[in-house]
Amino acid sequence: MFGLEVSAMPVRTLKEFLDDHDVAYRCIIHPPGFTAQSLAHHCQVPGDQVAKTVIIELDGRMAMLVMPASFRIRWDRMIDVLDTDFVELADEEDFKDSFPDCEVGAMPPFGNLFNMPVYCSETLTQQPEITFAAGSHTEAMQIAVADYLRLVHPVEISQGFIRPGTRKPAWLSRKAGRAQKAG
Repeated sequence: MFGLEVSAMPVRTLKEFLDDHDVAYRCIIHPPGFTAQSLAHHCQVPGDQVAKTVIIELDGRMAMLVMPASFRIRWDRMIDVLDTDFVELADEEDFKDSFPDCEVGAMPPFGNLFNMPVYCSETLTQQPEITFAAGSHTEAMQIAVADYLRLVHPVEISQGFIRPGTRKPAWLSRKAGRAQKAG
């Protein structure tokens, strides 16, 4: 096993969990980063290998959505993918107590440790390893994706995401064009 010793409670708890399951990991101390993209930059890792943890509400219950830092959620598609009537971004005030000792916005993607179902982008599961916030905005961890999948057992989903800068589908572009002509 490799890693730096860090003393923050979330990291220590996560390290104990990984140690108990014989998982190799690397701890990374970095300048404060408040987005998954800044974590990718500070850790010098491609955005597709950084796990962004987003807490969502599915029909009134909290769930964890894990996706590459380089992705955004397509809310219109996520409803169909998760086969639900209602899905939205959870309010930080509503979930912060679910992650004791974690800084808001730096929750590790281990919903199983917090009694929360986990949905994970299939794109992220195809990476060799993932880097993620380890409970604070200055500490990250890196593990093999195979270990993450073995420990968390997330529901893998392949749709409901978009990369920023991706061209809009033709049907959506046509719809926007018609709306401009009508106005």
